[in-house]
Amino acid sequence: MEYTLIRTNRKTIAIYIRPGGLVEVRAPQHCPKRDIDRFVASKAKWIADKRALALGRRQVEPDPALEAKLRAKAKELLPRRAAHFAGQMGVTPAQVKVTGAKTRWGSCSSKGNLNFSWRLMLADEEAIDYVVVHELAHLREMNHSPRFWAVVEAAMPDYRQRRLRLKGLQAAIMEQGL
Repeated sequence: MEYTLIRTNRKTIAIYIRPGGLVEVRAPQHCPKRDIDRFVASKAKWIADKRALALGRRQVEPDPALEAKLRAKAKELLPRRAAHFAGQMGVTPAQVKVTGAKTRWGSCSSKGNLNFSWRLMLADEEAIDYVVVHELAHLREMNHSPRFWAVVEAAMPDYRQRRLRLKGLQAAIMEQGL
């Protein structure tokens, strides 16, 4: 299988399906090529499914007025929700930003910056709060280890149900091309 290999200072191998169905693999600097090839081969079905979805998906730009409205709502709501949960969790984010990310609801940088997609405003309040708590938990654990999930669960015991609702919304948003 053909793919573009990008070596980075990461610890794991990741596969991305880019527009047009191009396969991009990001791998640690010193990971042997044969290990990367083996990993890619083991994910062949997943890659084929995602490529088919990417090639079949129509590229639709969101309505600029809707995007502006949702960005404004996100800039008002997300810092407030982050402050609320940060206080409960005993953490302090460096910054809370709103982005145009299409494939992630939120992220946390190693510098403690929280980033949230304006598309998160399409979710219900409980799902939004789950993403906020998830990213705040990364200020304690910069991974998805059992310790990380314990931090999330301590702040939000019903996080699993909220996460499932969010996954359903994600599928609907992708269908609409947002």
